[in-house]
Amino acid sequence: MTVLDLLQALALVLILEGLMPFLFPQRWRQTLLQIMQLHDGQIRFFGLCCVLAGGLLLFWLD
Repeated sequence: MTVLDLLQALALVLILEGLMPFLFPQRWRQTLLQIMQLHDGQIRFFGLCCVLAGGLLLFWLD
């Protein structure tokens, strides 16, 4: 894995993260408001699940 690979991965993340607010700004805003109503533990659990899923995917692809 090179620095170029990491930059390409970051570019893909930025593209994917930007799609929702670009295509559906009103729905994106509503989703953020719903997320703000969650407890910290719920948000952390979701973050942990994302980290684990990403790690497993990287392990599987390697």
